[in-house]
Amino acid sequence: MGTPPDYRGLRIGLFGGTFNPIHLGHLRSAEEVREACALDCIYFVPAAQPPHKGGSDLAPATHRLKMVELAVADNPYFSASAIELERPGTSYSIDTIRSFFTALRPASLLFIVGIDAFREFATWKDYVLIPKLCDLLVTSRPGTPTPPSDQFLPVALQTLFWYDPKTNVYRHTSGHSLVLHEIAGLNIAASTIRGKVRAGKSIRYLVHPAVETYITHHALYQPEGASR
Repeated sequence: MGTPPDYRGLRIGLFGGTFNPIHLGHLRSAEEVREACALDCIYFVPAAQPPHKGGSDLAPATHRLKMVELAVADNPYFSASAIELERPGTSYSIDTIRSFFTALRPASLLFIVGIDAFREFATWKDYVLIPKLCDLLVTSRPGTPTPPSDQFLPVALQTLFWYDPKTNVYRHTSGHSLVLHEIAGLNIAASTIRGKVRAGKSIRYLVHPAVETYITHHALYQPEGASR
């Protein structure tokens, strides 16, 4: 048997989402977080069966994973993870974080979530357990006013954290932190990209070129009833 990997001292980011499709805004945000937090790696984790999103506009998980793989292939700090496709049932963040926590122990985990998704954090499965396993970083949405760091925490989470005004960081009893990180990145929405595809308009410079080619080749996000 070989020597098991040594994850001591590593800082690993987990970036989950539907990635429907992954676009340059996702990539730029992740790059800013990686640099600001000195992360050794960021895993992009497409949700197979997201609990809060669905419908006919959601591309099959296998396509979304492949687009992520194509988009991150040229960045040595980024990796795509199929963990939520390999697990049956609804894709819950707590299950994914637990899996990474076990597999990469004792690496330090940072869970990255956009501010829009974070506003629904208290509706997530076992959300109170998440800050016991990892730090949390909430990214702002470019082009949208960002609330003050000491005021953005949802009411349901205010009993889980205390705010440290000296560092602009929320602290959890586990020792993990929660921070609002303002992104200076690109104001791109996946829904806009899907709309442009349906309308036959260009998505160049909104997604990685390999993702644009993949969407065209597989006729993703076409109007309902369109031939594929």
